[in-house]
Amino acid sequence: MSTETGAQRLRVSSDNCQLWVHVGIVWMEGTLTGAMAMESSVWSPCDYSHNVTFFYNWVGKKISVAWTTQDSVVIGLGLTVCLIVVLANLLVMVAISMNHRFHFPIYYLLGNMAAADLFAGIAYTNLMLHTGPWTSTLSKKQWYIRGALIDISLTASVANLLAVAVERHQTIITMQLHSKMRKRRVVLLMVCIWAVSIIMGLVPSTFWNCECDLDDCSTVAPLYSRRFLIFWAVLNLLTFFIMVAVYTRIFVYVRYQTSHASHHTMDMQHRQTVVNLMKTISMVLGAFVICWMPGLVTLLLDGLLGKASHANAYEKFCLAIAECNSLVNPVIYSLRDDEMRRTFKWILCCLCRRGADQQRELSPVEVNSPLPEETLGCVQKLEDHAVCTETNHKEDSWTMPGV
Repeated sequence: MSTETGAQRLRVSSDNCQLWVHVGIVWMEGTLTGAMAMESSVWSPCDYSHNVTFFYNWVGKKISVAWTTQDSVVIGLGLTVCLIVVLANLLVMVAISMNHRFHFPIYYLLGNMAAADLFAGIAYTNLMLHTGPWTSTLSKKQWYIRGALIDISLTASVANLLAVAVERHQTIITMQLHSKMRKRRVVLLMVCIWAVSIIMGLVPSTFWNCECDLDDCSTVAPLYSRRFLIFWAVLNLLTFFIMVAVYTRIFVYVRYQTSHASHHTMDMQHRQTVVNLMKTISMVLGAFVICWMPGLVTLLLDGLLGKASHANAYEKFCLAIAECNSLVNPVIYSLRDDEMRRTFKWILCCLCRRGADQQRELSPVEVNSPLPEETLGCVQKLEDHAVCTETNHKEDSWTMPGV
């Protein structure tokens, strides 16, 4: 009897153990399933199937359905301005390459800035051709390229201005007109500027976007992360403040040196040339800050406040001002630099005469026209001017034109 009772107890305890083991296994399976689900939701929340229209609707930014008269006028004016921007900055680059008096580090950097402005004209042209109702037809790759082009142009302009500020600080503190930096180093510096600009332009499309965090989407650029906009705007604003501080220190130093300078003619001419060049560069910096500051502040507010910033209400206004900046620099060079203005006139003169020469060659009535000799005279005049200016530079390195 006792033996039978003991066997029953063993069976009951064995059944209980099996029951508890089964419960434990079920609990562990449930726990692992929940953990895997949680891990899946934490590590892979991205849904790359959404299109551009989805992100615009998510942040409440409207895409035009049909073209209006106002949209057509804006696009037409925008493309016209972009064409002028490209041609004007191309003229600056050609002038710097043709005139030997501009073959110095400061002018190479200004030419690189003109290349950045030319690139900005191309970027805005691409934006004009992919905006309005066309936005809904863009793939995400095309949309990222559209934004990356503008990011690259802005970063290149800021980096060039910073390089110019460092170059001016290095030379003017020693009261020199041009730095002694070798051309190889200048070229390497320009290559680094464009490399950094391209990297900054590719950051949003590669990993710093809001495709994996929809609550972080920007209202101005719906696929961009608001945290990236904060980082990008703060970085550029800090760069602006640094450049303003550097130029303020340079101006204070130059004014102090000028007030204590001797009245020797060559010494005063040299210092006045330095001051004039500094004024030109400061005008370029001031125009850049004025044109880009509203846009950067808008991006910063959008990143900090999101939809509460209502950034879309004045986004296009800020974009139009930023576009005008790429046209300002050639105008400043024309007004402030006599040598640059003369070079512009010579280039345009030769282009016009060559165009007239081709038209006369097509006309059978004016085959014997002596115009080709005039055209050759224009080319010879340019060559003589280059030799003359180079000779003057060798004789006196400080007799630069008023800049």
